[in-house]
Amino acid sequence: MKMSNKIKAILPVLITVSVIVLFHYTQWFFVKFYPVAANFCLFMMFFVTSFHKETIIQRFAKVIEPDIKPKALEYTRKLTYIWTGITFLNFLISLATVYMPEKVWALYNGCISYILIGLVFAIEYVVRINFKRKHDC
Repeated sequence: MKMSNKIKAILPVLITVSVIVLFHYTQWFFVKFYPVAANFCLFMMFFVTSFHKETIIQRFAKVIEPDIKPKALEYTRKLTYIWTGITFLNFLISLATVYMPEKVWALYNGCISYILIGLVFAIEYVVRINFKRKHDC
């Protein structure tokens, strides 16, 4: 692995740690916007591709299963709409917490939002297994 690839691999972790340190040891208000920006980027990724012929989730699905069935592609398009809504809601809540006490901001952006996203992943996984079983995908 090239050195530049190693740096690219750990860059998100370094940025996150830097933001945490800056927030913890300074009174910089704008640092609280880091989760807002991250959530907005995720929302835009899902939102923009929902207007394309092939959504981002469909692209990922085709990488995993190149011969994916049309019914499964329909499912992945609907899943893109769901993730668009979830990421938009998460963006709005993270934006609202910027103006709340720091403990509320930290609790939501450092814990609750991750639990909610994990819960959505788990629910979707169960739904996907049932969908595949039902539609023989």
